[in-house]
Amino acid sequence: MDNQHGTRRTFRKDKPIHYTFKIQSFSSLSKNSIDKWNSCDFEVGGYKWKLSLHPKGNKNKGATDHLSLYLAVAQTSSLPSDWEVKVIFKLFLYDQLRDKYLMLEDADGRVRRFHGMKTEWGFDQFLQLAVFHDSSFGYLVDDTCVFGVEIFVMKNTGKGECLSLIKQTSPSTYTWKIEHFSQLVNEIYYSEEFVAEDYKWKILVYPKGYGLRKDNSLSAFMSLTNSATLSSSKEVYVKCKLRVVNQLDGKHIEKALNLQKYVSTTSNWGWFDVVSLNDLKDPKKGFLVNDTCILEAEVTIIAVVDKMS
Repeated sequence: MDNQHGTRRTFRKDKPIHYTFKIQSFSSLSKNSIDKWNSCDFEVGGYKWKLSLHPKGNKNKGATDHLSLYLAVAQTSSLPSDWEVKVIFKLFLYDQLRDKYLMLEDADGRVRRFHGMKTEWGFDQFLQLAVFHDSSFGYLVDDTCVFGVEIFVMKNTGKGECLSLIKQTSPSTYTWKIEHFSQLVNEIYYSEEFVAEDYKWKILVYPKGYGLRKDNSLSAFMSLTNSATLSSSKEVYVKCKLRVVNQLDGKHIEKALNLQKYVSTTSNWGWFDVVSLNDLKDPKKGFLVNDTCILEAEVTIIAVVDKMS
């Protein structure tokens, strides 16, 4: 920054993750009347950078009693004429006695904009020269010091999402009477199609069970039949209920999906063990009357997510 207002100074143990700049025989800079020294170029975030140190302060900024330290974009001639890069950065100085780093950054987390007319940002008053040269502070020990930097380039990836929550009225319901249940021979049966919001659904039933519950339980799944029409960036979040109707005493068996995600590649969610085949076929239980099983489905569309890329 161009002044001390809004600068945050803290200490930390961790080494700067992007670049360190070690200077041995630091006093030789002054002895040779070197007012400014640039580090070697280094790359972070797809750009070339360098640290620019004024060992006796940046006289153009009136900082004659402080070290001045800056981050600068390097090799700008290779960039487009309208180049711009937005950055959050931190500058460091190593305390060699206490094994920790003095860290300077913008107090408000300000994003700095580098461009053709402004290729350098930093701190005119990075540290008082009197403090820096006092070896008891640990910054300059045996005429050696270590600076560092962390750079976080703000790149607009264009990614995001739009969450559309559905204003609820009541669930969409569907009743499926499966007649002649004992005569079913196929592994799987499909209900007729029904609609919830703008989406088409079917109930999938495995009368003799599916997977590990085969020959043990009735299995059922809620299928989004037009899932193939969903773009790869769309997700549909749904609550579902499925009831096996007790036709004798109203004590239904109910299964629920509290919040399930349907996408173009995953169109079926449900239950392997809706009801055991023993209970289903037991005439005293009331789930199979006159060889008819009744299933009731409720589908509530909770939200639709459209991903942006």
